[in-house]
Amino acid sequence: MREKLESRKLVMGNMSMQSKVVREKTKKQEEQLNSKIRSLLMAGSALSVANRQLQEANKSLGGEGGYVPLRNLQKFLRARQQFLVSQVSLLYPVKVVTGHTHDQQPESYTGRSGPGNPSAVKPLDAASLTISGVHLSVRPFTKMNFFTDKKEILSSATALGYVAHAVSLIGLYIKLPLRYPIRLGASRTYICDYAPSLEAISDLTSNSLPYSTSKPMEFPLFLDSQDTTRSAYAVFLLNKDVEQLLNFIGVESLGPRHVLVNFKQLLNHIFSREYIDT
Repeated sequence: MREKLESRKLVMGNMSMQSKVVREKTKKQEEQLNSKIRSLLMAGSALSVANRQLQEANKSLGGEGGYVPLRNLQKFLRARQQFLVSQVSLLYPVKVVTGHTHDQQPESYTGRSGPGNPSAVKPLDAASLTISGVHLSVRPFTKMNFFTDKKEILSSATALGYVAHAVSLIGLYIKLPLRYPIRLGASRTYICDYAPSLEAISDLTSNSLPYSTSKPMEFPLFLDSQDTTRSAYAVFLLNKDVEQLLNFIGVESLGPRHVLVNFKQLLNHIFSREYIDT
């Protein structure tokens, strides 16, 4: 009986220890559960606050200053910009003519894919484009010699003056300051570069031209001498301005050499329905 009593005491002691461990474990779990409940209550209150804010935001969006009125206002502004640019296009129409001598290589680009041809390639011939009936040829800016046609030089200067004026007006209408400002002067137009490249600086300083970092350098969009470096760089900068306008409205440039092709692409996109809807 005494041995059985001792054995029962030992069993009771083990059960008491296990019961104590279980109580401690239960207490810890209860504390964790209370902590989770408090976190859940805080999250619930935060969710209710966020829900009220969402409802207030929905009410504000549906009000006078909401998304729909602002979207309609944006479409109205885009339509107004489209109209202003159409007036520029009437002043300086860019048209495709046939039967003109090709002095530039045609450029191909991947056009917007149609439903039947997702990878259509449209060839564009820069030599077939005119602005206000004037052809723009870059040949005098690359190969100037004694036998270069003076009429071709004047025609190119006139066309570049037209493009420069149109680009400056479009930049003004769509509220985009041009990276390379233009000093208009018809066929004697200049374009400014506030940070010319090292190659341009070296080419210009080699000709004993003054250079100052405090003032922008002006490059003529016409040929005023046998040196074509400054004029070719001016055409390059003008094309960069056109590319800036294209990128601003979400269109990629069609090439770095054809100013009229890029300008025509700019007009086509502004006149499209997509320009108003985006």
